[in-house]
Amino acid sequence: MNNKEFISELSARMGYSASDTQRLVTNLVNAMSDGFLEDNAVMVPNFGTFEVKKKMERIMVNPSTGQRMLVPPKLVLGFKPSETWKNKLRQGGQE
Repeated sequence: MNNKEFISELSARMGYSASDTQRLVTNLVNAMSDGFLEDNAVMVPNFGTFEVKKKMERIMVNPSTGQRMLVPPKLVLGFKPSETWKNKLRQGGQE
């Protein structure tokens, strides 16, 4: 599902215009981004939790040359689904 399909489906379900729905989604993503920048986890009830994790500095080896390289620390975005979604996916979408 691409962004245009998502906006049209969401606007149909909510009864808002496509432009209002687009603004709503943009504001939601911006608010989540602000939370990530402040190093806060963002929990979406009955869906899951998004959180910024710090990956530590590590040494990796290039398999073709055998050269060792230092990979600097970095921040990555992680997602942990809620138990409801985990169970639903385990059952193949059946409730």
